[in-house]
Amino acid sequence: MIDNELSIVFLIINASLPVQFVIAVLAGISIVSWGIIISKFLVFHRAKKSSSEFENEFWSGGELMDLMGKIESRQIQGEMPRIFKSGMTEFRKSVNQGNLQTEAIIDNTRRALKAATFKEIDELENKLPFLATAGSVSPYIGLFGTVWGIMQAFLSLANIEQATLANVAPGIAEALIATAIGLLAAIPAVIAFNNLSTKLESLSSKFDTFIEEFSNILQRQI
Repeated sequence: MIDNELSIVFLIINASLPVQFVIAVLAGISIVSWGIIISKFLVFHRAKKSSSEFENEFWSGGELMDLMGKIESRQIQGEMPRIFKSGMTEFRKSVNQGNLQTEAIIDNTRRALKAATFKEIDELENKLPFLATAGSVSPYIGLFGTVWGIMQAFLSLANIEQATLANVAPGIAEALIATAIGLLAAIPAVIAFNNLSTKLESLSSKFDTFIEEFSNILQRQI
């Protein structure tokens, strides 16, 4: 059983103001990071699911205009359907002009598809840099709290003739808590950032492949 005087809660409450400030900052970073992690995993899960469902619908052999109608009526939603809608809208506009060559029509459509893809990727990537930053700086913030706490613990021995481990133990323990919390904030952020970045690259590759396949289909239809 942990002595109440050396319990984590007791040490945090009785820590010096700089250490308490560091712990509060790290707690805030951790809370925000977990909020981003949970929301982003849900977003990427929905993106992967909607992309797979759309690809099944796209390759089912139906008419492209029928698929466009389903997207406009919001029967089908997601990142890839929005990319398809942007490309199809530009394709129809270019064809209706009547004075454009096939190459110009496909170029216009491809640019619209690329622009829509960049927009979707930016939205998926939103807030991921915070996780990278949290994973990078949290250990150093915790280390600052540790250094400050240890410095204060040893300075408190200046007026003590015979120092013992009991005199410095609370101060050192208080200081090490800051490092521990810094690592607790950093590790999940780093793991989540790497995992989500991999998912983002996978979706980006899938979008690029779809653009090429869709462009070839439209070129054959002209």
